[in-house]
Amino acid sequence: MNKTRRSRPEVVLITLVLIGLTGGFITAISPCILPVLPLVFLSGGVQGGKPEQTTTRSRRPYAVIAGLVVSFTLITLFGTLVLSALPLPQDIIRWAGLVVLLVLGIAMMFPKVQDLLERPFARIGQRQVGGTRGGFFLGLALGAVYVPCAGPVLAAITVAGATHRIGLDTVALAVAFAIGTAVPLTFFALAGQRMGERVRAFRSRQRRVQFVAGLTFVALAIGLTFNVTDALQRAVPDYTASVNKAISGSAVTGALGSGGSEKLSQCVQQPSSGLHDCGEAPEFAGIQSWLNTPKDAPLTRSSLKGKVVLVDFWAYSCINCHRAGEHINAWYDTYKRSGLEVVGVHTPEYAFEHDRGNVKAGAARLGIKYPVALDNDFATWQNYSNVAWPAQYLIDAHGRVRNVAVGEGGYADREKLIRELLTEAHPGATLPAPTGVPDHTPTDRTQTPEIGLGVGRSDAVANGPLEGGREDFSYADTPALGQYALTGGWDVGKESVTSGHDAAIKLNYSAREVYLDVGGTGTVTATVDGRKTTYKVSGAPNIRRVVSGHGSRDGVVTLTLSPGLKAYSFTFG
Repeated sequence: MNKTRRSRPEVVLITLVLIGLTGGFITAISPCILPVLPLVFLSGGVQGGKPEQTTTRSRRPYAVIAGLVVSFTLITLFGTLVLSALPLPQDIIRWAGLVVLLVLGIAMMFPKVQDLLERPFARIGQRQVGGTRGGFFLGLALGAVYVPCAGPVLAAITVAGATHRIGLDTVALAVAFAIGTAVPLTFFALAGQRMGERVRAFRSRQRRVQFVAGLTFVALAIGLTFNVTDALQRAVPDYTASVNKAISGSAVTGALGSGGSEKLSQCVQQPSSGLHDCGEAPEFAGIQSWLNTPKDAPLTRSSLKGKVVLVDFWAYSCINCHRAGEHINAWYDTYKRSGLEVVGVHTPEYAFEHDRGNVKAGAARLGIKYPVALDNDFATWQNYSNVAWPAQYLIDAHGRVRNVAVGEGGYADREKLIRELLTEAHPGATLPAPTGVPDHTPTDRTQTPEIGLGVGRSDAVANGPLEGGREDFSYADTPALGQYALTGGWDVGKESVTSGHDAAIKLNYSAREVYLDVGGTGTVTATVDGRKTTYKVSGAPNIRRVVSGHGSRDGVVTLTLSPGLKAYSFTFG
């Protein structure tokens, strides 16, 4: 019997659909949905129109969820790209959704307002703002408010936007996630409708019920506007965190891929400490410019043939890349005369890392003397199927990728592989002694992970979330472990916060060292255990150590920033 074997694109698409459905379902029952859940429950139809609109009410829950799926999918797929091309605030979509919720709530409370809203539709015979069409409109607004819950999808869309590759696979992931979300939300909406239809008090006092429902919409819209609901979300343990982490990690990355060969992608997804054949090394594609080459001329794979090559993906303000760089510098200095070439592919994490001058200065500070390629469009990143900073690809003298290492650690094993490939390329040659650089990779699993600053870059802000624009902050209590709080005046941007009057950050951390990625001209004063240390800041953004120690500890540091400094992230060592 002949069996039809599915092609890889079909398998990938099916995998993405399954990931999306599972992720959407899990997110819809997570604490993130709690602020939106009452709106979905009350949208069932009893409160959603005039008492005589029974037929439209019966379809209203499905219209609400359909509107949510449509707006959620479109916003996650194209919202970031559209907003980045227009001079509009990054959070304008969420604000539009909140305004719509507020207006619909008022319309449900006061029939005259509802009549006013229905007037534009009267001429075409669609006086159903409170019915099925109104339900779809409400769903569109809920989708805009609900988008921040979609961690796995937003992560995939961020990479797709950076690499300009929103294709069928990304669309499938977003749509499947939205549909997975719709399943439990439809259940909640239908439950609200059934309750309204079966409970006599709801049927006999529908006008009052509609008023109370509208008041609830208004109250929750105001609560979401002023982030009152955040306390509820933080108070409830995230019982879905481990599942979402698995979904948003290698599962999505492995299914989406990033343009490299299938064999290389498998090596990236399953790194090992040994030598393997991961396929032919890709070219350096889409490079904007080169550093540390003769006259900044580009390198090609053919020009490197016969050499053992280590390709290192890095970003100059990445603390993990700094620690890995100590070993890479040592390998280059030790083995370059024995046939080793190192190519640092600088792929930016932040906007300021696109600037060639900033990268050149950052490379000089780190003592990098080997060639550096500026991969601002993620083209080479995509060719190598790369997924993280730092990552190293070890290529033999025949141009084959033989080992892939993602993240920190394992440097001694990697140096052994370098020596093995050099010996293979030059039998009988005598190699220098191993470098023996100490491995300072953090081994404490309780260490605070990297914290991004700016709109939507982290949920670790205790007195947030950050909405964007100029705002005055204050904090009364010390933030929880792994969180920070702002005080004073700040201008909150997409990927950074800029200090204003009396600006300070209080951070509760668990680590040996704390680094702040900050740029501009001014000072940062760190206060730890009552001791103050002032650091001068000048020039392009870069990571600066603000807390140092000899062992991991739990501590609180308060950083006071002079006006005009841009802070991007906290990293830890």
